[in-house]
Amino acid sequence: MKLLAGIALVLAQTAQGTPLPYRAIHQPEFVTAAEAAFLEDDDILLGVTSGKVAKAFPAADLAQHGAVSDTMPDGPISVTWCGVCNTGLVFRAEVKGRTLHFQYDRMVGANEVQKDVETGSSWQQATGEAIDGPLKGTRLTLYPAVRTTWAEWRKRYPHTTVLKPLPGYAELMPSRSRRIKDVTRVGPEGAPNGALAFDKRLPARETVAGLEVGRETVAYPFSTLRIARVVNDRVGGLPIVIVHQPSSDTTTAFEARAKGKVLRFQAANDDASSVVDLETRSTWNAYGLCLEGPLKGTQLKHVILVPQFWFAWSQFHQGTRVFTAR
Repeated sequence: MKLLAGIALVLAQTAQGTPLPYRAIHQPEFVTAAEAAFLEDDDILLGVTSGKVAKAFPAADLAQHGAVSDTMPDGPISVTWCGVCNTGLVFRAEVKGRTLHFQYDRMVGANEVQKDVETGSSWQQATGEAIDGPLKGTRLTLYPAVRTTWAEWRKRYPHTTVLKPLPGYAELMPSRSRRIKDVTRVGPEGAPNGALAFDKRLPARETVAGLEVGRETVAYPFSTLRIARVVNDRVGGLPIVIVHQPSSDTTTAFEARAKGKVLRFQAANDDASSVVDLETRSTWNAYGLCLEGPLKGTQLKHVILVPQFWFAWSQFHQGTRVFTAR
């Protein structure tokens, strides 16, 4: 699928030139990890879990549909991806007890706007807010998700299932996957057509992990995180730890306190797959679980990050702080 004039609503082309529609998936099918031969180890995906259920949604497939409606044990979700701004987000797809299903509508600020089938309201994908229609002003709740690679996700959740590509779309996944990996490492210069504003503190298409706590927002550039690996910060009055594993660009965030004690962390190995808190010298994995030491068995409270290009984060979160390594 090509992006024309900076928008995502285009026709995907198969090897034979047959057009495939850019249409959301409302009845997804899944395969086991062993059956996911269409994925390479370094392919990027969005992973979600609830209870004993783990599911992987490949970015290269999401980028051909915009949104996938699904149900987890704790309720309905919408898994979304905007290829123009490199934004992958998962939302709880329920408002006032009503399940919503989303489909691409238009672009605003070089970010997808999706319309729900049930009320006709239009929702900004980058913020989850309804910008017109009967539900205008309502904001969807973010659902915990991790942007990671197939190898990292499969290692952590070997029982995971994987979104099964629809006929014709699987053939396009390798090229889409290469593009997503390339632009995440080195984004094209300049903001795309349609961007609302340009904050020059970072390159327009630098990938950042955005964080919003209360009224404060912060952008953590991937290029900085790959070097820092572990960041101890305070956002919206809360102590926060960001853990970045450079080998897979997996970025996780947690409230940095346990049993009433504020903790500070440092990497315990080169890839930050293991970290140590300086207060108790306990060892934790990159997903906030204490493995050894006085706090063994403790799970830190997860904080949801929003990975996307800088131009998208900054235009919808004006005045955001940018993290810089000291």
